[in-house]
Amino acid sequence: MQSRLLKMRFLGNIEAKTDAKGRVFLPAAFRKVLQQEGVEQLVLRKDVHENCLVLFPDSVWNEQEDALRQKLNRWNKQHQQLFRRFVSDVETVGLDGNGRFLIPRRFMELAGITQTVRFIGVGDTIEIWAEAEYDKFAEHKDDFAEALEGLMTVDN
Repeated sequence: MQSRLLKMRFLGNIEAKTDAKGRVFLPAAFRKVLQQEGVEQLVLRKDVHENCLVLFPDSVWNEQEDALRQKLNRWNKQHQQLFRRFVSDVETVGLDGNGRFLIPRRFMELAGITQTVRFIGVGDTIEIWAEAEYDKFAEHKDDFAEALEGLMTVDN
């Protein structure tokens, strides 16, 4: 399973539009990665930290769920509530013959999506941002540069 993760890489920042029903085309570059890996199901969830949605290939989702479960004690009430919350508010989605999928209305509302979205490749997952939310996020370029510099600078 680990080698599968190493091969599955989503990269890029691609704009798309939802239709009146909430359907959207998954960008071709991302569909190609999924097809190469034989992925048929995706798991959609609101991001834990940011105001965006995250699409997990089912194999990546399963690994995340398993990793979390291993860290938690089933007999600990707080742990069980945390796990329940993590796994309960998700949707399994598949692509139709045209490469579209439906973003459920409740997820569109949670992320502030009206029509225009940004698909952001984030390694082994794909984020879906409302255009206005992504613009707010992208304004903090200086913070990004400073954080990256601090992380990548090696002290001698």
